[in-house]
Amino acid sequence: MYDMIIVGAGTAGLTAGIYALRSGVKPLILECEAMGGQITLSPCVENYPGIAKISGMEFADGLMAQLTNLGGEVTFGRVISTRKIDNGFEVCTEDGETYEGKNLIIASGAAHRHLGIEREQELIGRGVSYCAVCDGPFFKEKTAAVVGGGSAALQDALYLAGICSKVYLIHRRDTFRAEKSLIDQVMAAENIECVMESRVTALIGEKKLTELEVTNLSGEKKTLVADGLFVAIGMEPHNEVFRDLVDLDEAGYVIAGENCKTRTPGVYAAGDCRTKTVRQLTTAAADGTVCGLVCKAV
Repeated sequence: MYDMIIVGAGTAGLTAGIYALRSGVKPLILECEAMGGQITLSPCVENYPGIAKISGMEFADGLMAQLTNLGGEVTFGRVISTRKIDNGFEVCTEDGETYEGKNLIIASGAAHRHLGIEREQELIGRGVSYCAVCDGPFFKEKTAAVVGGGSAALQDALYLAGICSKVYLIHRRDTFRAEKSLIDQVMAAENIECVMESRVTALIGEKKLTELEVTNLSGEKKTLVADGLFVAIGMEPHNEVFRDLVDLDEAGYVIAGENCKTRTPGVYAAGDCRTKTVRQLTTAAADGTVCGLVCKAV
């Protein structure tokens, strides 16, 4: 039996592993996709304290190197079930493996919802982004567009309005779903233009994004010049497999506070998969630190 099973090898999961190893605890880390998580898609990270500039892939590689230098490793496996057992927790993977641990750290992350249009994946890091705070400064004094109608989208538009010369806010409905105060601020911003009842239907540009094709409800198309497109249509956590052990909010995030504790003693949630207001590298690392020290604290 392991002292700690960590599900997810993103920033939170790898940080938890590093802190566990430094405390003399050898964890099992399970990952079903790319090592490093969502940050590997970011071409440049400039908001992590102490590191002026680094690519997301380099950042993730650094975490992996730190983990392996301490004797840790990541095992590939997609978790399909979890349950409480007498002295801990049982985790089963898609390939038929079963693991047992005294503590369970859920660091499964959350994926940004994509528009699902042609060339979207190709242009990530070349004009298409899912994090205005992360990548907005690259578009200083340029034209950007935000897709979405919730509070997060309007917050992104307002943040970008302070950096960019012009911001298009594109929403498929005729009204926003955001807080009234945010709507009022957007309407008052001179460099934000709202494009309502419309959706982005094509991304234009050879090596990088240069224009957007937007189609309204009547089928009319128009082209907007834009250097950057920020997609803010929500996140998708994948926490259903843990539902028997934790409580999930309406959006599917694990309900846990800054101590990362869930309703089940011994089960913790770290990083983007848990309920929180700020989802950044720094907060994921902070959660991982808390969880990595769990075995020494209990």
